[in-house]
Amino acid sequence: MAWSCSTAAQVAALLLALFGWVSSCVTTFVPLWKNLNLDLNELEIWNMGLWQVCIIQEEGAMECKAHESFLALPPELRAARVLMCLSNGLGFLAAILSALGLDCWRTCEEKAAVKKRLLLCGGAAFGTSGVLTLVPVSWVAYNTVLEFWDESIPDIVPRWEFGEATFLGWFAGFFLAAGGLLLLCTACPRRTERAPARAAAERALPAQAPWGHPAHPKHADLVI
Repeated sequence: MAWSCSTAAQVAALLLALFGWVSSCVTTFVPLWKNLNLDLNELEIWNMGLWQVCIIQEEGAMECKAHESFLALPPELRAARVLMCLSNGLGFLAAILSALGLDCWRTCEEKAAVKKRLLLCGGAAFGTSGVLTLVPVSWVAYNTVLEFWDESIPDIVPRWEFGEATFLGWFAGFFLAAGGLLLLCTACPRRTERAPARAAAERALPAQAPWGHPAHPKHADLVI
């Protein structure tokens, strides 16, 4: 059976949101939130993430060390840990709810209202997950810019710069929010689907007399 435009849009929105969710999970765990190049030793590149700090040497060797204490982290990194974990968990829940609410599943066709609620909840959860991803990534990026242009820090002190995970996090949050919004848009018009069908059914019924009996056409009993 050919899919309708609404069903195809639902599947496309779910795939878009899933791509954003996978990107958000990768952003959470890779140590590429900040990059630092030392002028004294240009053969080493320092990378900082939410969970560890890594040193990449010229020959390709990489050494990583986990952060010693959660409370010792800057406030933006502590908040980023919590918010990114919440975003990943909420995105997983949204994927399950949205998949169960798709029109292409024929298992619960008699429960259209339930499937619509599942799709709406999944879309809202995806949108919230996107916001929870964009907030910490933007916060860390904002503080990185402030520290980079801080005139009180001597010029000889190395400055942290944006890492690859920052840009990946922005794309992930955008895809999550866009997929969730598209799911909400595809689910909301389904409320009015019954109205045209009902009107068509009423037009197909014969005209009724005021007292409930079918109205006979005028001169229907005349015999020529």
